[in-house]
Amino acid sequence: MKIESPPKRWQLGASERVGILLLGDLLMASIALFFGLYAWAAGDAWMDFSIEFIIERPPAWYFILPIFWIILLVELYDVNRASNREDTLKGIGLATVIYALIYLIIYFTSAPKSLPRRGVSVFIISTPILTTLWRLAYIQLFTAPNLLRRSLIIGAGNAGQTMVRAIESQGSPSFLTIGLIDDDPQKLGKQLGPYEILGNSSKLIDIIKDKQITNLILAISGEIKPNMFKAIVTAQEMGLVLSSMPEVYEELLTRVPIFLLDAEWIVRSFVEKSHTSTFYQLTKTLLDLIGGVIGTLIMILVLPFISLAILLESGTPIFFVQERLGKGGEPFNIIKFRTMEKDAESDGKARLAEENDERVTKVGWFLRKTHLDELPQFINVLRGEMSLVGPRAERPQWIEYFQREIPFYRARLLVKPGISGWAQINYNYAGTVEQTAVKLEYDLYYIEHRNLLVDISIILRTISTVFGFKGQ
Repeated sequence: MKIESPPKRWQLGASERVGILLLGDLLMASIALFFGLYAWAAGDAWMDFSIEFIIERPPAWYFILPIFWIILLVELYDVNRASNREDTLKGIGLATVIYALIYLIIYFTSAPKSLPRRGVSVFIISTPILTTLWRLAYIQLFTAPNLLRRSLIIGAGNAGQTMVRAIESQGSPSFLTIGLIDDDPQKLGKQLGPYEILGNSSKLIDIIKDKQITNLILAISGEIKPNMFKAIVTAQEMGLVLSSMPEVYEELLTRVPIFLLDAEWIVRSFVEKSHTSTFYQLTKTLLDLIGGVIGTLIMILVLPFISLAILLESGTPIFFVQERLGKGGEPFNIIKFRTMEKDAESDGKARLAEENDERVTKVGWFLRKTHLDELPQFINVLRGEMSLVGPRAERPQWIEYFQREIPFYRARLLVKPGISGWAQINYNYAGTVEQTAVKLEYDLYYIEHRNLLVDISIILRTISTVFGFKGQ
């Protein structure tokens, strides 16, 4: 017997949305580049705007200005953030400020009349305007309900409740949640957050047809009963897409739901996915070497100024050295500029750093906001103890404590710690076990999904954090 499929709906997945955003941004930047060339030619004494002008007058680097603009928008290629007007406007504004500052620095440190002024100025002014118009049009058009996946959550237990909380935490998720189903008769008809538990497995197919469901999210952490299993298989035969709760959780939050996973997941999924290619390992090593050299040179340049500021406020020592654990639990001494008062742990008890920590000095506050306190860690990178990107290096006593309280905590030691990382750019300081668990979810997501593009994205987002004065 042929199973009737629900009507097909035009829906866009996360990768398609990223592609549309990228093409749109590149088109807007290219139009802005044309405006810049036209304005440049209007003020040029040698030749009018023409193909000859485009070939002969602009230097080669002028035509890659749109690429640098795309790089600065890297945070806005998160499909959930891209669907939020406030995040979009903030991201474009910050990218504009950074772009203008970088060009001004280059312009005023270059030989007089060696760089175009009119062409770049028009580009920097028109690009954010055009990009803003395009992004607002994207939000209006491509987040319309008829273009969103219509999802039904299977299971209203602990996993289902966690899924609902994850969906609610996102202002504009890339899919619509219609409701839940569960075979527990006591849950039927009740609300879970804003969503209703619509029925049980016997009603699944009817609900799919009635609500035009396109996707199912399996949020059953225990054994699946035969009736539910049969209904799910029938739904798949109808053409519906079935995703597990951890997959969707990762898509929404870019974190791993550690409290809903068992030890088998570490072996079967996490460890298998965490293996990387030889090419990636070699490229990452080369990136660390280049970044370590550049970072150390920058540290040497600012060392006299930072040292003087620390000395005038609180005296010596300039540097802060502390034991941390690296890859495989190997101990090493991390190096930073001192940002706290001397003898910040005079009682001998280890304390987690907190947001607005009272122990931080005034100079230390500035160093932390700009991440300048972390510059000496590039020495650790050159030594091979750390990487540019990875989980935050933690103290041995805290690792011993947290691995008793948080599932899979020690798994973060599978890779080298980093100066910056996925958890650092997505979450602030963790002062409690619960907050540390959230940071671990980000760390494990990075270890599971890391590649060269992810590393470069983290580095770029870290740079924007420095320019945006958003350190902690």
